Amino acid sequence: MDMRQHEQHTQSGPHERHERHERHERNERNERNERNGHDGHDGHRVGATSWPMAAQATLHCLTGCAIGEVAGMAIGTALAWHNVPTMVLAIVLAFVFGYSLTMRGVLRAGLGLRSALRVALAADTVSITIMELADNATIAVFPGAMDATLSDALFWLSLALSFVVAFLVTTPVNRWMIGRGKGHAVVHQYH
Repeated sequence: MDMRQHEQHTQSGPHERHERHERHERNERNERNERNGHDGHDGHRVGATSWPMAAQATLHCLTGCAIGEVAGMAIGTALAWHNVPTMVLAIVLAFVFGYSLTMRGVLRAGLGLRSALRVALAADTVSITIMELADNATIAVFPGAMDATLSDALFWLSLALSFVVAFLVTTPVNRWMIGRGKGHAVVHQYH
């Protein structure tokens, strides 16, 4: 710091010094991110997403989806609902539980409810949507699966297969999104 900067620094009020300090920290952080190839998310290099990271994000989503799907199908089947309302309930509950698991972690990190919901929507919507399309399509084409009840092995076998298919289809999508700082990447800063 030269003499003129030192005089300005000592003559300015606390508010001005605080603003300069914040600007300086922000500039340093941006320079560090540029040097390390980061795109605004500390710890997330654009394009350098590993398959294990994508698989972990997919398993996180799949856990919420599986809870919702099983609950929805169990409720619909137990109430002797037809296939369409049962699937609709299962899909709605998959989104509810998927978002809830993400929000739980984000709320623990100190975000407010509204902000946590926004993070969950940004992090999981594409992943859950693809997962639901894949697993419901698998169940729809699996012979006899739509008519199986909770006590049938076919129900559980087709459901397990649908989750495997959903995982395999969604993992590359999550890898692509995380690599671009989207999807589940928005949650990582709160872990």
